[in-house]
Amino acid sequence: MSGIEENSVPGKSDTTLQVRHLHIDFSQGFPRHWLGNDAFRSQLFNAQSFSFPLGEQYFIDSVRAALPLLTDEKLKADVKGFIGQESTHRHIHEQYNQQLNAQGLSYFIGPFVAWRIRTAAGLSVKNNLAITMAYEHFTAIFADGVLSDAKWVDDAIEPMKRLWTWHSIEETEHKSVVFDVYQALGGGYWRRVAWLLYVTMLFSLDTLVQTTHCLYRDGELFKAKTLWQGLKFYFGRRGLLWFSLPHYLAYFKPGFQPWEHDNLHLTRQWLQEHSEAYREIGKRVGT
Repeated sequence: MSGIEENSVPGKSDTTLQVRHLHIDFSQGFPRHWLGNDAFRSQLFNAQSFSFPLGEQYFIDSVRAALPLLTDEKLKADVKGFIGQESTHRHIHEQYNQQLNAQGLSYFIGPFVAWRIRTAAGLSVKNNLAITMAYEHFTAIFADGVLSDAKWVDDAIEPMKRLWTWHSIEETEHKSVVFDVYQALGGGYWRRVAWLLYVTMLFSLDTLVQTTHCLYRDGELFKAKTLWQGLKFYFGRRGLLWFSLPHYLAYFKPGFQPWEHDNLHLTRQWLQEHSEAYREIGKRVGT
């Protein structure tokens, strides 16, 4: 699927992606409504966390399959950094999800997601990259909201605020990697947008079903307060829908490139101000 030419724009950063160990401790657990005492937002974020171990392993496998086909050494290094960052995300969200299980929550749609991933094994490298790229676009939008809008997670308790901010920073840092790999392998416009439409359907359905299940298990699903919380977060001023829509639609431009929305300054600021929150892996002291 080609036909409409894509613009090749270099990645924003000229430095190799840094893998970090986040200093975080879940041993004391956290409250059910850890995000501003808001049941809806808490369970929406929890639903995303449930999806990460399976989903991010799929992303890792998709780019790893493309790695032998690449010739550009900088892009190869970016892929390895992407894999390292996503691997640490998987590990920490597995710990997070264990706490959710202890609260009586479960990954209701997990078996269906696992089946979808198994069936994707029969697709080509480009198709799996296009699927991964679409999910990464959603993740980058969500990460941008976390980093740029105080109303999303600023009222979260620790360690949850630290976790979601750190995750959003690294998702922002590597938001162009899969796109760059897809471009390097000759991936075209129509394949890219076709898979985005497919992923939009799946992502929306998965989020709805898993968040609903979490709210049901939480005993908050049928409360008017929960409905109001959801409507306010989605449709309120700078709500999720209004914030996300322009970024989502930008993906349909033939010349789209993830770094045309330059928000890397948000990551640098947090990393400088919270250097005690993480340790850089594989980086020598003084470098």
